[in-house]
Amino acid sequence: MDKGSEVYTAEEAERLGREGITEPIVINLGPQHPSTHGVLRVITTLDGETVVKAEPDIGYLHRNWEKIVEGWQYPQIIPFADRNDYISAIFNEWLVCKAVEDALGIQLDRRAEVLRTIFAELNRLISHQLWFGTYAMDIGAFTPFVHALRDREWAYDLLEKATGARQLYAFFRIGGLRNDVPDGWIEELSQYLDYFEKEAYPQYVDLFTSNEIFIQRSEGVGVVPKEVALAFGATGPVLRASGVPYDVRKAHPYGVYGELDFEIPVGQNGDNLDRAMVRMKEMLESVKIIRQCIEILPEEGEVLTSRVPRVIKLPEGNYYTRLESPRGEVGLWVVSTGGLGPYRMKWRAPSFVNLQLLDYMTRGHKVADLIAALGTIDIILGEVDR
Repeated sequence: MDKGSEVYTAEEAERLGREGITEPIVINLGPQHPSTHGVLRVITTLDGETVVKAEPDIGYLHRNWEKIVEGWQYPQIIPFADRNDYISAIFNEWLVCKAVEDALGIQLDRRAEVLRTIFAELNRLISHQLWFGTYAMDIGAFTPFVHALRDREWAYDLLEKATGARQLYAFFRIGGLRNDVPDGWIEELSQYLDYFEKEAYPQYVDLFTSNEIFIQRSEGVGVVPKEVALAFGATGPVLRASGVPYDVRKAHPYGVYGELDFEIPVGQNGDNLDRAMVRMKEMLESVKIIRQCIEILPEEGEVLTSRVPRVIKLPEGNYYTRLESPRGEVGLWVVSTGGLGPYRMKWRAPSFVNLQLLDYMTRGHKVADLIAALGTIDIILGEVDR
């Protein structure tokens, strides 16, 4: 047992316990294996089982992404961006492509724009399903995890049929998509949406979110007031659970989001329960968005515009582009000197920003509540560390 730099032997710790003297102790939670939320260490100070302080120690997955891409041309960066938020790779690709397209004023053909939106929302649904399954395990329920992975397989099959990959796609191109979707793909996608709405999602509710144990474990735990979430720069479900209805898809529309009818789920208390329920409701909103996109998808059209110059150079200047990923606002700041690639790129990772709230939201709670709170942040360490 240790307290700061003081280390107690087992005999001393036992004696202090007999005498009723307790001292805060410092323990390591993690580093965890990448099969969990990623390789994260939380230096945790405890008073008994009560959290006094929780300090995230990051950097185990650092790849020097921002420095490496300084020597690359813009098209080369697209597949490497997949590795940041590797659960939602489509959003990384879209962000890099959109940054270049906005800077050069490239307009996509209608079919490509609608398909991009479909792929993004399908990837958001996959991401939230994984969060649902792993969060259930974080607070002691195993069966929801099995259901979530079962249902994601069909969605992954759809992505594989269209892109050739199940997780890291390299599918988006500056000016559109690498290829169109195969025959019958849209029809199978509609079948999957029917299955999810009518069978999978009701099972999620029955198994987990309507469970009294889940509600008692989550309600009033890890509260983040609106003003605190804003002060930390939180975005995505973490911010919306605190009652702030900010979503890049509404605030700064891109793709075809400006034409679509969908709601932005928000919470009231900013606790674990609200953060969980916001993501649960967002799954159904993603289904709604995809259905509308299918209705407006042109039967014909180019998926890769010919208006992209063969040599891509951004005019000299600074550019910032943002998207709404499953974890919040993911942004890309590009500094161009007019060359074939960026002079500097800065990746705004919502997981990195939201993770800073862990200490605030867990002080005074138990160790098990810390694990649950971490699950409701829904971090991906690939984009935290980069």
